[in-house]
Amino acid sequence: MVKSAENPLPSLLDFTLEEMEAFISSLGKEKFRARQIMKWLYQKGSTSFADMTTLSHAFRDKLAAIARIRRPQIVKIQKSKDGTKKALLRLEDGLLIESVLIPGKSHWTICLSTQAGCAMGCEFCLTARQGFKRNLSPSEIAGQIISLRQETPEGTDIKNIVMMGMGEPLANYKNTLQAINILTCDFGLGISNRKITVSTCGLAPQIIQLGKDICINLAVSLNAPDDATRNKLMPVNKKYPLEVLLDACRQYPMPGRRLLTFEYILIAGVNSSLRDAEKLANLLQGLRCKLNLIVFNEIPGSPFKSPPPEEVEAFQQMLIKKHYTAMIRVSRGSDILAACGQLSGAANM
Repeated sequence: MVKSAENPLPSLLDFTLEEMEAFISSLGKEKFRARQIMKWLYQKGSTSFADMTTLSHAFRDKLAAIARIRRPQIVKIQKSKDGTKKALLRLEDGLLIESVLIPGKSHWTICLSTQAGCAMGCEFCLTARQGFKRNLSPSEIAGQIISLRQETPEGTDIKNIVMMGMGEPLANYKNTLQAINILTCDFGLGISNRKITVSTCGLAPQIIQLGKDICINLAVSLNAPDDATRNKLMPVNKKYPLEVLLDACRQYPMPGRRLLTFEYILIAGVNSSLRDAEKLANLLQGLRCKLNLIVFNEIPGSPFKSPPPEEVEAFQQMLIKKHYTAMIRVSRGSDILAACGQLSGAANM
């Protein structure tokens, strides 16, 4: 049972269905009550045991005395000129995190955070400058979507989940996996595994383990075609260099027609030349993958700059010529620091 230092009572939003059933059974109640509670928590968004009218008054009082319901609280929502929305959320201990709602043609995608801050130290990322504060619990990860589904007009249209917000999901492996199991449970939000993507900076052992534990979309933040360049941009590469990382990627099972995604942030004068594109094509040869090319989102105080559009297009065309699927991903919400690498959990957003 997950407990906080501030409140020793277990949070029911941290429980999978199996854990909820075990908890309810320990109280002498029927297992089907666990499914009822899950529906109240996730599908109806209840924040009080008093709301759970399918349970007896006595049982609700009992639950209120021995457990708690706590999810991230929305502090502020900021809207971009392109329709993207960035939400600042407060956790139970007062820490702040950010989630992003990204509009699509007929649905919304939510970008979830898995840590407060980040310890990976990527040079191009604003979150990395905040340092690492702590891992988020399963309820704090899954709770972001629950809060935004319940408290925003677009909430019911959130169909896709990307774990690409603050933090490295695979560095918070157990809690991230627990949150995914809760979100995909039929009595949770019932979201398909196909609609969830986990992004990683390249923790090779955890990539292999994730492939064994769950069938989920994986996006790897690559950002360089060689170790020398990647070492400068991403400290993780010194521990898991490209050869080790790509070997882990080859072991990751992607069923059917689904492809592994490599994210590549294009930075002027660093990794965006035609020679870089050619080296990248050779590096990924034989991997069933697609590439998302992301123009660097400039952040305050960073020495890095975005490459010009013609350089970005030439980079893409070189990869297409080499028979890769390479898409230039439009950054959403950069005017409110909601785009890739721009999240900070700042209270003055």
